[in-house]
Amino acid sequence: MAYVDHAFSISDEDIMMDTDSIFTLHNNKPPIKELALAVSLLVFGVAGIISGILMAVNRVGGDTGHGLFFAVLGAVLFIPGFYYTRLAYYAYKGYKGFSFSNIPPV
Repeated sequence: MAYVDHAFSISDEDIMMDTDSIFTLHNNKPPIKELALAVSLLVFGVAGIISGILMAVNRVGGDTGHGLFFAVLGAVLFIPGFYYTRLAYYAYKGYKGFSFSNIPPV
C-alpha cells in the first residue's frame, strides 16, 4: 500500500467558500492613492518629454544632451503612468477582464 500524506489534501470545507469572502475577492472600489500616483506619473512624463524635446531643439544648457536626458526621463515616467491609468480607465468603464485589483498597492 502506498503512503499518502494527508497534510496537504483538500477537504470539502476548503472547497466551499462563504459569500462574504466571494464579495471581498471582487471588490471593485477605485484605489485613490494608486490612481493619484498613476496620473501624476503620466502628467510628469508628458511634461518631461515635451520639455526635453524643447530643450534639445533650442540647445538649452549648451548642447542637446540635456534635452535628450529629460526626454528619456519623461519616457520612463510616462510608460508606467500610461499603463496604470489605462487599466484604471478600463476598470472604471467596466470592460471585461479589467478591475482595480490589477493595480498594485502603494
